Amino acid sequence: QVQLVESGGGLVQAGGSLRLSCTASGRTFSNYAMGWFRQAPGKEREFVATISRSGLTAYYADSVKGRFTISRDNAKNTVYLQMNSLKPEDTAVYYCQQRGTGVPGSSISSYDYWGQGTQVTVSS
Repeated sequence: QVQLVESGGGLVQAGGSLRLSCTASGRTFSNYAMGWFRQAPGKEREFVATISRSGLTAYYADSVKGRFTISRDNAKNTVYLQMNSLKPEDTAVYYCQQRGTGVPGSSISSYDYWGQGTQVTVSS
């Protein structure tokens, strides 16, 4: 059974930084692309970033490009999301998700598993 456990969320002032972590178990981590999605109150879950199985290819939503960086450590079965220059509009629950293929992608329907989420709150 696949499990994804996120950590690192919290409350931060605008302009600050946070690093989210997600540790996976249950199947060979290095075989699958990973993604981060987020959901703000009253809104649908949206794509944030995705990374290939090797870690060599990553894509970002326009809203976070240049501020967020996704990375992974296959030896630790962990994917990270470094978030800099945070804005109040980044406030959301952030979900780590594992895709059913090694190729990165932004379509939420292509992801097989997700974690319980971690809250990120950015104050103005």
